[in-house]
Amino acid sequence: MDLGKGDASLIAVVDDDESVRMAVASLLRSVGFVVLLFASAEEFLREKNGQPIACLILDLRMPGMDGLQLQRHLRAGGVLVPIIFLTAHGDDRARAQALARGATAFLPKPFDVDLLLDAVTTALNGGRS
Repeated sequence: MDLGKGDASLIAVVDDDESVRMAVASLLRSVGFVVLLFASAEEFLREKNGQPIACLILDLRMPGMDGLQLQRHLRAGGVLVPIIFLTAHGDDRARAQALARGATAFLPKPFDVDLLLDAVTTALNGGRS
């Protein structure tokens, strides 16, 4: 299954847990996406170098700027990239905030492969799940 769509297939994964970053990257690359990995929100902001990100997979809790803060920062700057949250620490309040601010999905860790791929497909198609 090749879900990648050329330049539109660039996905950024921002998670402070290296094992999660690598697992998500491996899954996405196996179906044809190009993946950039970042260990923090600050690293993402500093090093993405203006590359056109088609989708952002984002951890909720990270040292420094957390996922909700990064989402707010991007929206305030007019960056409306689709965001999928992956978190082991989600609660109803955080989920509601993320989705109210336009997140495509809010998924638990450990993540379900099919749910994550469905969320990416939805994000790339401009919809919500």
